[in-house]
Order: sequence, then structure tokens, then C-alpha cells
Amino acid sequence: MSGESIYPETVEVAVRLLLDMVPSDEQARIAAMPRDAVVELHWGLGMWVRNNLGLWSSSGALFKATGQANADDASMVVVEAFWQRLRDTLPKLH
Repeated sequence: MSGESIYPETVEVAVRLLLDMVPSDEQARIAAMPRDAVVELHWGLGMWVRNNLGLWSSSGALFKATGQANADDASMVVVEAFWQRLRDTLPKLH
């Protein structure tokens, strides 16, 4: 075994993984959320991120990359970065 992590090692890679996995209709719903509503994703998407991207290990690269002290806060860094990426892709109205 090579010792390489099976988990994303950066927030950017985790966001790209979510872009590939989350259905487009759900992406549209998340993109439409105001910033203060993103916390509502804590128990759904946030839980999935915590449980499947290695955030329960404080020694994991992704956990460290978030700069947070616990898995809950670390997952929200990923979720908020995902939300921001989705928002950035929305058409801009001038």
C-alpha cells in the first residue's frame, strides 16, 4: 500500500468532488441559498462531508487544510466553499 490518502487533501479538491457528485438540481437549490441559510446544510451535506471525506481525523490533510478545530466546523468550510463556487457560476446581472 502506498500510504496515499483516499480522501481529498485540499478544500478545492473536495469542492470539485462535490461538483461531480451532487445532482444539478440540488446544486441549483444550494446556489440559490442566501449565505445565512448555508448553515442549514450542516446536517445533510455537511454530515456527508464529515463522514465521507475524512474529517473525523484531526490528522487528515483536508481537516488541516480547513484550519478548523473540529469536524463540524471543518465540514462547513467545505460546504461554504462549495456554495461559493456554485454562486460564482450563476449568471451575473448588470
